[in-house]
Order: sequence, then C-alpha cells, then structure tokens
Amino acid sequence: MSKGISKQLKRQRRKNRIRAKISGTKERPRLSVFKSNKGIYLQLIDDSIGKTLVSARVNELKAVKGMKKTDRGFELGKFLAAKAKEKGIEKIVFDRGGYKFHGRVKAVADGAKEGGLVF
Repeated sequence: MSKGISKQLKRQRRKNRIRAKISGTKERPRLSVFKSNKGIYLQLIDDSIGKTLVSARVNELKAVKGMKKTDRGFELGKFLAAKAKEKGIEKIVFDRGGYKFHGRVKAVADGAKEGGLVF
C-alpha cells in the first residue's frame, strides 16, 4: 500500500477549502459540479435551506453519442442554464468541486455562461 495521500482525499481537501469560502443563497445559488468517468452531474443548490433547486446530468441530453466529454459538458452547461432560466435564476456562484478548472469543468462553466447565467 502506498504511503502517499490518495487522489480522492486530496480532492476532498480541496473541495472543503473551496466550500469554506463560498455558499449558495436563494438569489444566487451554488452551481456544484461532480464528474465521474462516464458522466457529469450539475446542481444548483440553496445552502441556506440545504435544497437542490435545479439539477442536470449527461443522460438527460438528447444527442450524446459520438460527442467528446468536453462537448457534453458544454451542452450540459447550456441545458442547465435553460432549466435555471425557467425557475427565474440568473446569477450563480460556481463551485468546481475540487477539480482543476480545465477540460470538462471549464466546458460546463462556458456552456452555462453562454446559456445566460452570470457568475
């Protein structure tokens, strides 16, 4: 067994540092990103009451066959922005979830911005 700290533990520590600084409210919910090997999951969360206001996942998109993971992230960001607009949400706080801001996470942010959400 390796004596080094696992990747999951490092990500959890980064996530805790980020979450100590940001929080979502009803007017400005937190956009939380979780990525797995197969998918991306997004939530707009109101931390004051601990509820998810809007959520989206890759499986909800229509045409994902043949798309790269970053392209799926971009489309999912636009999809979430459309769902948020229906609920009257325009401003958000972005929570990258301990991941680096590049690749799929950056694509999600760019898609949400293009969809009309303000960070």
